[in-house]
Amino acid sequence: MFVAVLAIALALAAAEPVNAQVPQSWRSAFPETDFSRHAVPFDEIMSGGVPKDGIPSIDEPEFAPVAERRDWLADREPVIGLEINGDARAYPLRVLTWHEIVNDTVGGVPVAVTYCPLCNTAIVFEAKLDGRRLTFGTTGKLRHSDLVMYDRQTGTWWQQFTGRGIVGEHTGEKLEFVPARLESWGAFVERHPDARVLIPTDPNARPYGKNPYAGYDSARSPFLYRGPMPEKLPAMARVVVIGEDAWALELLRETGRIETDTHVLTWSPGQASALDARRIAEGRDVGTVTVQKKTPDGLQDAVYDVTFAFVHKAFHPDGSLHVGDEGGGD
Repeated sequence: MFVAVLAIALALAAAEPVNAQVPQSWRSAFPETDFSRHAVPFDEIMSGGVPKDGIPSIDEPEFAPVAERRDWLADREPVIGLEINGDARAYPLRVLTWHEIVNDTVGGVPVAVTYCPLCNTAIVFEAKLDGRRLTFGTTGKLRHSDLVMYDRQTGTWWQQFTGRGIVGEHTGEKLEFVPARLESWGAFVERHPDARVLIPTDPNARPYGKNPYAGYDSARSPFLYRGPMPEKLPAMARVVVIGEDAWALELLRETGRIETDTHVLTWSPGQASALDARRIAEGRDVGTVTVQKKTPDGLQDAVYDVTFAFVHKAFHPDGSLHVGDEGGGD
């Protein structure tokens, strides 16, 4: 299935030339966006094969008690686990794969829960800037194979991996990251048995549970990516990213625990890859990573991401990549 998706998207991307000038199709689709302000070259932004909002965000999310949906997901299925001010919620990747953005309010805090399948980036942002609530949709564009979002209030385009505005009014500004875990459903339920889980508004709207990118994380190269490749790892090898530094997932899997001056990283088995088998629940085991920062009050969940080595290279070319005995970076 992934090969078919790739062929269609490549054809659509080729049909939309991107150069130093702003394509008229962009201006037509985003009349509110100030294209005179941008932090990246326009030729780094390309079509992902779908139009604006072609991958629809979830703007009025519905939830069910975990106890009522305990058997809806296999224990191995990946979810984004989020807790703010005692309000805990799970966002299954079987849903987010088809929508990529959930605009929500958790524990009284407006958030955007996001997932880019092409980078395996599960990131939560506080959806507020300068005291103003923002809601997000998908532009249908990619930069370095990563989701480019837009906010509906100003039309600014935002890079999902970095949280930075790259085109429009808020160019150069950054959204605040919110700590969350990419974990197995079983692990989330064990931590939060009284929590709630995101359910599809219309269960028949998408083939939830199926993976439209089957085989993607075993591919030799990433999808719609033109940037530099990592030197020490295959492009599609998973890495754990904290700030500009990254650790090979295989290294963490072998050791089970890595401790730095500021953080503790641990790995445990039991989470399926969302980008392997045709059914997410049947994906190979990539395990669950937990990252916590050291504080005077003990360990607390930290902002991190489990993504691919090419993503770290693209966005943090001068960052360190730790792969084993040699340590160091690309």
